[in-house]
Amino acid sequence: MNEPGLINNENSKRKAPVFLIFSTVVLTIILAVMIFSYFSQKNRMIEMETVLTHEKDSLANELRKLMHGYDTLRSNNDTLNARLLRERERIRRLLEINASNVQLIKTYRAEITTMREIMKSYIVQIDSLNTRNKLLSAENQNIRQKINQVEKTNIELEKAKAELSTKVEIASVIMAKDIIAVALNKNRKETTRTDRLDKLRVCFTLRENPIAQAGKKTVYLRVIRPDQLVIATSPDNLFDYGETKMVFTESRSVDYMNQDIDMCIFVDNTGDFIPGNYTAELYLEGNLIGSAKFMLTGR
Repeated sequence: MNEPGLINNENSKRKAPVFLIFSTVVLTIILAVMIFSYFSQKNRMIEMETVLTHEKDSLANELRKLMHGYDTLRSNNDTLNARLLRERERIRRLLEINASNVQLIKTYRAEITTMREIMKSYIVQIDSLNTRNKLLSAENQNIRQKINQVEKTNIELEKAKAELSTKVEIASVIMAKDIIAVALNKNRKETTRTDRLDKLRVCFTLRENPIAQAGKKTVYLRVIRPDQLVIATSPDNLFDYGETKMVFTESRSVDYMNQDIDMCIFVDNTGDFIPGNYTAELYLEGNLIGSAKFMLTGR
């Protein structure tokens, strides 16, 4: 009666190891799949991280190249320089950000593309400005050359004018000719003795000069003694000679009409005459117009 029960127990005992074996196999397979899946996912993550790192390095290199490109851009335009400065600051901020996912990297790459296009437009603007500056510089140089040429011409004209003015001034000087200085006694006879000298007479002719200005002229006579002192009949006897004042002995005025005119100047003997060689100089309008020598003796 108990044999069927024994048979069932034995069957149950046989089935239990089979189930355990099956469960173990299934669990082993599941574990193997999980391990494979883990390592596969880990490898994908490593690959993804490698790709992200490479992409970040690539972005950083592109940003540095962009920065270098912006650094090489030069302009004299203040507005354009301000824009270039803003773009450099934008690149600097991007370099400081650590892009950690694909979406950020895509965003930064889009910004790099935009900045690259902006830089191209700046290059075009700067080239245009440089071309205009070169044209303006060439025009300015041409204008400066013309100005220098005009200034040089003006200097030459002024020099020629000054030379001509000097020549005219020299040519317009009224000179004296036939100058004769003679000592006279009281009887108006010529003498050479100082003890008989009453007056000194200096006669001359003002030359004809058609380019000189006609009108009243004053001729100044300077009688220079042997000791180089100038005989002066008055302490107020001074006339302009250049930028200085010169002492004169006597003077005489005459109406000059651009033709030869004879005239004489007399000097009274006030006791200043001494024996020796004298020089009589004539001045007109600040110019020495002639001179003559004469000699006086003692008793």
